[in-house]
Amino acid sequence: MAHGIPVQVLRGGRSRGAYFVGSDLPSDPAERDRLLPRLLDWPCPLAGRVAVVDRSADLAGGVDYRFLRVGGDSVTEPRPCADLLAGVGPFAIGRGLVAITGDVTGVRVRMPATGAVATVHVATPGGRLAYAGDTVVSGVPGAAARLLIEFDGDAVLPTGRVADDLDGVPVTLLDNGAPVALAEAAALGVTGHETPTRLEYDQRLRHRVDRLRRLAGELIGSVPKVCLLAPPAGGGSLSTRTFLAGRVHTAIGVRAAVGVGAAATLPGSVAARLLRVADRSVVPRDVLRLEHPTGFLDVVPGSSAVSTARLVLDGRLFC
Repeated sequence: MAHGIPVQVLRGGRSRGAYFVGSDLPSDPAERDRLLPRLLDWPCPLAGRVAVVDRSADLAGGVDYRFLRVGGDSVTEPRPCADLLAGVGPFAIGRGLVAITGDVTGVRVRMPATGAVATVHVATPGGRLAYAGDTVVSGVPGAAARLLIEFDGDAVLPTGRVADDLDGVPVTLLDNGAPVALAEAAALGVTGHETPTRLEYDQRLRHRVDRLRRLAGELIGSVPKVCLLAPPAGGGSLSTRTFLAGRVHTAIGVRAAVGVGAAATLPGSVAARLLRVADRSVVPRDVLRLEHPTGFLDVVPGSSAVSTARLVLDGRLFC
């Protein structure tokens, strides 16, 4: 520790995190987990969010990304944060883990916690890593260079149908590595434009959503998130409200959003029936804009989400 441990702080998507190269930390996970709380003993909201990135032994030319949460003296490894995934691309390039290949460099990323693989397409015009650009991400101040997060694997219809009747409600079940059940908000007696708090206090609605989740889980063998869809209210393509174990997401998760985007391309799906042409004076032509309670998230129909990353700090930590 005499020379400190290199660290970068990046805003990946809507979240800030501390990024480390794995080889700069102890190779023993237990020793690493004892060190991280000491390194991150600072009064900063990002202290609990850590990305550990290193060359992958299982993905040729790619990197492994572990997302760790540091709370007090404990360190856990939950499912990877898709927001911080956006920052993995430029971090890997900046640290020399991946070579630049053109004006856009695809960084292959494996997430050992789940086995998922994604490609983060990073702007590298003229062979240089670029953070500046004109892409706006809802909830993030300013603009930055556009990133695309593309998940491996095609979205599948686990039942083989674009719509299933669950408890009298037409539902599209889709799995792109993260199963999601899509239902029209109006079919459950709401507009789909309510605030999360209002939806959470609607006991009748929560009961219906929980029942849909259970029925969907029985049908496909895994419990999905439930996303209520409605026509857009702010010039986008669709309005979304996503339920997570009784709570309503204040936004929408990247994997769920990619699932909605994939479903929107399937004629007869719940998403396709509610899809509207976005206001192209503010929405890029190649994306679907999914409105959510605190803004929007843009997806490229198929398997990609639009994001940005910004370097906040590059230095060393001592303890």
